[in-house]
Amino acid sequence: MKTTIILFGLMLFFSPCVAQVAGYPDFEIVESTPIETILDNPDIRNARQVWVDMIDGAHSRLDFEEFYISNQPGEQLEDVLRAIFRAADRGVKVRFIVDAGMYRTYPEMVDSLGRFHNISSRVINYRKLAGGIQHSKYFTVDGREAFIGSQNFDWRALNQIHELGVRIANKEAVDVYQDLFELDWKLAEHNDPEEIPKLLHHKTYPMPIHDVEGPGDTLTYLPTCSPLVLDPDTLLWDEPNIVKLIDGARHDVMLQFLTYSPLVYGGGYYDVLNETLFRAARRGVRVRLIVSDWEKSARQVDQLKKIAAVSNIKVKFSSIPDLPGRYISYARVEHCKYIVVDSTSCWIGSSNAEKSYLYNTRNIGVVVWNTKIAGLLQRIFLKDWNGPYTELVRQDGHYLPREHGEQK
Repeated sequence: MKTTIILFGLMLFFSPCVAQVAGYPDFEIVESTPIETILDNPDIRNARQVWVDMIDGAHSRLDFEEFYISNQPGEQLEDVLRAIFRAADRGVKVRFIVDAGMYRTYPEMVDSLGRFHNISSRVINYRKLAGGIQHSKYFTVDGREAFIGSQNFDWRALNQIHELGVRIANKEAVDVYQDLFELDWKLAEHNDPEEIPKLLHHKTYPMPIHDVEGPGDTLTYLPTCSPLVLDPDTLLWDEPNIVKLIDGARHDVMLQFLTYSPLVYGGGYYDVLNETLFRAARRGVRVRLIVSDWEKSARQVDQLKKIAAVSNIKVKFSSIPDLPGRYISYARVEHCKYIVVDSTSCWIGSSNAEKSYLYNTRNIGVVVWNTKIAGLLQRIFLKDWNGPYTELVRQDGHYLPREHGEQK
């Protein structure tokens, strides 16, 4: 048992000034929920608070690898940006990596951050490097703490979108995410695929991690990442770890993604995740899948109906209502990406359930074997599944795509 964890845990328990974390002091589940919905869990801290606390605790460096940066004055991301500026003012070195395609849409904040003292930024072109995008959403603090999850560095991700992430305070785990950042930072300097062989150094990490959190309570977890061609340790690739997790299910598999599709962009069919779920269903496992209503296109609906037609599998669309009198583009949606198995294990990440996210795109995640963490995610899932925002995908159902682009 780790003495520092015991002392920190006692402080959290007895101090009225410190909120109890959801999970463990060194492995905390963190959420973001759309305002004016029932999705908030009072015992789970929100991302804005956790991000600011982590950034304010930085002593030497902050490294962010984000899909993009989008701010709006007066919104919660301003608090986070102010914390970053405070860190830079006290000498913390700050680095940002963002995706090249999304930079063309949101260049302003990236350019302005790069002009601030002690802050530098680079744009990575994963289209050139691996045929995909830089889709991960994470940051590290002093090489000792990391936040990973579904939250983009976007004002909407903090109070207009349902998101799920995790704060990890374990150097062995953070070393994996830090190494990914360092690789991508170097690649982003020239965005030259020919540099990959000399910059990608293969290694084997001492995994999985086993943290003894209390008597009879061990937290075991494994950092994961994609794509395979840019993973320093191929044993950490998301796809086989997700498949193995689901293949171990005996009773229940619960999945939630923004998008789930076996259709491959540009043509083709990807059956790995489908076949994994079908195997589970055939052996009597109850499979439940939630996807966002952004998937209500004719092609995607047809695929989801085929999945829902399999015995022991149910699929639901989730629709978060717009704010009364206000439409926000690319918001009011469930953007979580996680899987829960048998209330004993889970995966949390940044990847959607499509081939390109696993094979061509930078994503990161974590597989966890622990009943407390899995139980938290199961509670989040069931609140959604049984709540007012989800509807079953029915074979005779007729579904219309939801507008989620620019202002109506």
